[in-house]
Amino acid sequence: MPKNPAPGPRDERGVLSGRILSAARDEFAKHGWAGTTMRAVARAADVDPALVYHYFGSKEALLDAATNPPQRWLDGVARTWATPVDQLGAALLRLMLGAWADEEIGPVLRAVLLTAAHDEATREKLRRVVEGSLMGVSQLGVDDKDRLVRSGLISSQIMGLAMMRFVWKIEPVGSMTDDQLVDAIAPNLQHYIQGDLKSRTIQT
Repeated sequence: MPKNPAPGPRDERGVLSGRILSAARDEFAKHGWAGTTMRAVARAADVDPALVYHYFGSKEALLDAATNPPQRWLDGVARTWATPVDQLGAALLRLMLGAWADEEIGPVLRAVLLTAAHDEATREKLRRVVEGSLMGVSQLGVDDKDRLVRSGLISSQIMGLAMMRFVWKIEPVGSMTDDQLVDAIAPNLQHYIQGDLKSRTIQT
């Protein structure tokens, strides 16, 4: 049976709200918006449903809080884009691998990707994060169109690898070491960063 804790000291409230958010991420990722209830989140977090409403007010607010990327991750993305261009591919890849392994950041990224598959509001949030933080801070290319193409290709490969490795856990990608992945994939990212991306017409 769920416990019925009353709001306590500030540190206790932080622990409880964190537990509720963790449970909410799992519930939204598994069941989507329609299949998730505040009562189910409370049950998973082992708290009274009233406490979920006390902290978050509504299911909409809970979903928003559960899928907000941590600011320190967004700050890390911005710093990484400032890496010298000849080292940028490996740096972006290591940033992603480190983020997914992080106990705070990884669950949020997983929840965002999985929930976005069946929730329009989260899908729009993911789009804003990708366009604003993963692509928007990029200074690549000779003009804005070239910048968007390059940063978009980089983001697509990084997000695809994250799904393969951390969500679907498909082998052998799931068990490769970080160094092995960097050695194999960073050159592709580096091509998107510095290479010639002009289309070529096959002559027949």
